[in-house]
Amino acid sequence: MRKSHPIRRAVLAGAATVSGIVLLLSLKPASDPASASAAGAAPQRTAAAQDSPQGGSGAQRTGTQSVTGDVARTQYGDVQVRLTVSGGRITAAEAVQAPQGGVSGQKSDLAVPRLNQEAVTAQSADIDTVSGATYTSGGYKKSLQSALDKVKADGSASGQASGPASGQASGPASGQAPGSPSGSSSSGAAGSQAAQTRAVTGEAAQTQYGPVQVRITVSGGRITKAETVQAPQGGVSGQKSDLAVPRLNQEAVTAQSADIDTVSGATYTSGGYKKSLQSALDKAGG
Repeated sequence: MRKSHPIRRAVLAGAATVSGIVLLLSLKPASDPASASAAGAAPQRTAAAQDSPQGGSGAQRTGTQSVTGDVARTQYGDVQVRLTVSGGRITAAEAVQAPQGGVSGQKSDLAVPRLNQEAVTAQSADIDTVSGATYTSGGYKKSLQSALDKVKADGSASGQASGPASGQASGPASGQAPGSPSGSSSSGAAGSQAAQTRAVTGEAAQTQYGPVQVRITVSGGRITKAETVQAPQGGVSGQKSDLAVPRLNQEAVTAQSADIDTVSGATYTSGGYKKSLQSALDKAGG
């Protein structure tokens, strides 16, 4: 029997060792950087997808709402104010409750229309007290501030719920550099809206007791303020103007037209007011 050659045994042993190493390497799991990046990218896309619907819901917060303030107790009765708010601005104010009967009722009839107009004009509770109606004015301002606080609280809650989400969504979703066309168009629209606020004065309307002339402030196509530049003054005519004009101003803002009620006892002043108001509206529309 032949003896195996030592060199041959060494060659066979080396070949077996190499084969074993190759087999072990083939069983080691692959670690591909490209595949690892792809696996990590999927959760990021999912997070972005979750942000988008939240941002969309946050854009629907604007609208018109009615908010009633707390009742304010006064020496002559309760005062309570209700506000109509649209786009964060007071568009109308009214007294749900006010002192009634006798002298108190007369003072309320005189003071409340003025206070309503002041609230819309000032957009706050920092309004003047009506002379001769101190208690009613004080109660009005307290209830007005209460209503404003409720509006502010509602706005803060909505902002905390949807504001951050919409901010997260806007960045990844837009994918546009600063100064892009969409950014320019939105800022241009804001500037255009601001430029639409203007004061328009109607023609003076002659009445039996003196001229009446109305000036309106228009913003975004809506009357935000109405005031008289001229109205009959002196004696009974002046007293009627003091009674009628605040009501007419409030009616103009509320109705957004010259189709407003005539104030009882001030027929001529009311008629002149509506004529001048219509003239101002015609100018604003042109």
